[in-house]
Amino acid sequence: MHGCGGDGLAGGPADSGAPDARELSFDAWVEVRVPALLRFAYLVTGSQHAAEDAVQTALTRACERWPRVRRTTNPDAYVRRMVVNAHVSGWRRAGRRELSVADVRDTATPADTAEGLATADAVWRVCAGLPRQQRAAVVLRFYEDLDDAEIATILGCAQVTVRSHVHRALAALRAELDRQEQTDD
Repeated sequence: MHGCGGDGLAGGPADSGAPDARELSFDAWVEVRVPALLRFAYLVTGSQHAAEDAVQTALTRACERWPRVRRTTNPDAYVRRMVVNAHVSGWRRAGRRELSVADVRDTATPADTAEGLATADAVWRVCAGLPRQQRAAVVLRFYEDLDDAEIATILGCAQVTVRSHVHRALAALRAELDRQEQTDD
């Protein structure tokens, strides 16, 4: 396990069938949430290595504070915010703002078409060029399917700022993809 203590449900049986994050021990919660946290972190950081580092740092801090974290209204959002903070702290310490990635890990299923993969790859490469906050807002909106209020909580900004980040990011993505299409023709 993950060694933060506890062995399953902390608060007894769940009324609704699926246990709420607030009812789970840290170890049980991690077992359920770590794949989604790694996907989220990869989309935010653009690197599998940086994603793993950010998730590990966030989970270490969450483990230390689990009684408080699980009492929040949304422990998942709280830990996602910890992942974003861990990533930001990492690049601040390293003195860099962007990390170029040579290859984007392809997690597509065999049923996807080559054209769809090429488009997804092109979109991701353009996303990687967005400013950090815009990229995080786009990832949270379109990959994590969160609303403005949840994104604002995670990013620590106002909802109107979230809408601005998404709007500007989408405008930049459209402009860059249009530019690329024109140069390909």
